[in-house]
Amino acid sequence: MFAAILLFCGTMKVQAQMVKAADLEKYAKQRYGEKWLDAAANLASGLRFDKNESLTYQQVIEAPGKSKQQLYLALNYWATATFKDKQAITLNDKEAGCIIISSTIQNIAEHMGTLNKYSVSITPVIRLDIKDGRIRVTYTVQSYDILADISGGWLSPTDNSRQTYGDSKRKKDDKTNANLYDEQWEIARHYPFVEKDPQKRTCAKALVMTHAYSNAVMDKVEEAVKNGLVGNDDDNW
Repeated sequence: MFAAILLFCGTMKVQAQMVKAADLEKYAKQRYGEKWLDAAANLASGLRFDKNESLTYQQVIEAPGKSKQQLYLALNYWATATFKDKQAITLNDKEAGCIIISSTIQNIAEHMGTLNKYSVSITPVIRLDIKDGRIRVTYTVQSYDILADISGGWLSPTDNSRQTYGDSKRKKDDKTNANLYDEQWEIARHYPFVEKDPQKRTCAKALVMTHAYSNAVMDKVEEAVKNGLVGNDDDNW
């Protein structure tokens, strides 16, 4: 269903990023259009929040004839090869048949407002539950991670020495630049789920990109299960 995204998902980036934000944006525009406000509003009607007000996607992937052990090995290989950050895999339990990944994809959306510039990152939690012949993939995101730059807005000083342009390249919790500060915006409290949102343009693109990334995750898991990570990792050797 999401064959187009497979063309670029093969490009993996270090530091636990499965796809580049630029490639993800290209895919999102092709599938949902370039008007982020409209695209987000259209998506919202089909999205649901769980009891924790997190945006959750779930898909069961059938793998007939493959044992729990075979599927675990394939997914463990995929997870360790894809998410380079050693801290990304937070649970890896072969006996229980469960792998949990928490990985950040940086700078999925940027917006320059009147006073501030915002850069958005997300850290989805990806849970893989494994049984004989099937896998359940659960992808959950509760909030956007925001790097706000109070020197980057339209009315900010034009002196380049004073503008810092927050772009998510700063190290986490780095307090050396007083113009940059961190926020978390709960997805359920922002556009398109809340119409009157002062950050609606930022959140519109962030939602579409978050949704597109969920498609990438589901497709890559299915590809790893059915065809292996590199296409030749079977028992015929």
